[in-house]
Amino acid sequence: MDVGITGWVAFNVAILLLLAFDLGVAQRRPHEPTLREAAVWSVFWIILGLGFGGYIWWGYGAERFQEYLAGYLIEKSLSVDNIFVFYVIFSYFGVDPALRHRVLFWGILGALIMRGTMIALGVYLIAKFHWILYVFGVILIITGIRMLFHREEKLSVEELWIVRLARRFVPMTSSWRGSHFFVREGGRLLATPLFLVVLVVEATDVVFAIDSIPAIFAVTRDPFIVYTSNVFAILGLRALFFLLAGIIPLFYYLKIALSAILSFVGVKMLLADTAWKIPTHVSLWVIVCLLTVAIAASWLRARWLATKGARPSE
Repeated sequence: MDVGITGWVAFNVAILLLLAFDLGVAQRRPHEPTLREAAVWSVFWIILGLGFGGYIWWGYGAERFQEYLAGYLIEKSLSVDNIFVFYVIFSYFGVDPALRHRVLFWGILGALIMRGTMIALGVYLIAKFHWILYVFGVILIITGIRMLFHREEKLSVEELWIVRLARRFVPMTSSWRGSHFFVREGGRLLATPLFLVVLVVEATDVVFAIDSIPAIFAVTRDPFIVYTSNVFAILGLRALFFLLAGIIPLFYYLKIALSAILSFVGVKMLLADTAWKIPTHVSLWVIVCLLTVAIAASWLRARWLATKGARPSE
């Protein structure tokens, strides 16, 4: 897609304006969003993301739209794992529900910058060393297989390298200071535990990006599509957290679908330069079908457990 420097600048300015509106207007008073509010914002971001896909279809054709939609669905489905980890982090640090949106806002703003940098690096490496696509493909297949057989373990936040590093080198208050990330006390500038939470959110997103960014390069190598689909998937993450945090166990089979998707796009990447190249529209249908089956199966399982009086997480 030849959008030129003007297209890149216009897109990023629009995103910054949306973020400013979100923080300055929608969240001018720190509070825990209600379920209805979270649902409205989730629908808003999804419509915005799909609407941008419609613009790509109108301006650049169905093939580019299919690439964008496949990338968007991959990033959106992988973000559900992020939500679970964010929930564990907030619970561990005891973050006030009214401050969680603020943490997610700044954490996701940082994630957008980091992912933009990683995407630029990925585009450069692919252009310079074409064979790295095969490395990405193998990594995705291995990640998918590991995800399928990996047993869920309790996240030990205190053992994370970013937590140990921050506690050792960053002067920090011993208690919360409202919604402040930094305060000046006794002539010293001190970070607060809220700043530490943002650092942990940023660090965990880097780990997720290592899986998700190679996955999207499997469906498109267009840097604008890779970047914009990532951005729109991440922008809706805050609202999605408040909407889904309490019902994550209902998505029981989603991890199996994600495992299959990562392995599939890994294979697609390995076959990209062969006679068996998998078309974009086939990739899109495979992704949609896997997610649909996983969500439907999870819903049926939850219904069946409800009739037995058991909890969905059991």
